[in-house]
Amino acid sequence: QVQVVESGGGSVQPGGSLRLSCAVSGFTFNAYFVRWYRQAPGKERETVATISCSGIVMDYGPLVKGRFTSSIDGANHSDHSVFLQMNNRKPEDTAVYTCYLYTPFGDQDYWGQGTQVTVSG
Repeated sequence: QVQVVESGGGSVQPGGSLRLSCAVSGFTFNAYFVRWYRQAPGKERETVATISCSGIVMDYGPLVKGRFTSSIDGANHSDHSVFLQMNNRKPEDTAVYTCYLYTPFGDQDYWGQGTQVTVSG
């Protein structure tokens, strides 16, 4: 059974840093992508970062580029973790961050439950 579980959310002051983790287990496909989304109250969901199974970052959202970094640990293994390092946080980064795992042809996809990140202070 495939599981996608985010962790690391919480509150941080503006300018601070936070690292989110997305733990994937039980996924046996050898080609996949992991995408971080975020959604703030009253706003549409937006892409934060997309990373391939080999650790290549495909893109960053325009609002986070230069501040956020995505990486993967255990690439090409059924159990692995994807990280989102968030630096120089801004209040507008406040949102629920969700991890999305999918195969290139769209035949398999899995969502995490999301983790709340709040930037205030």
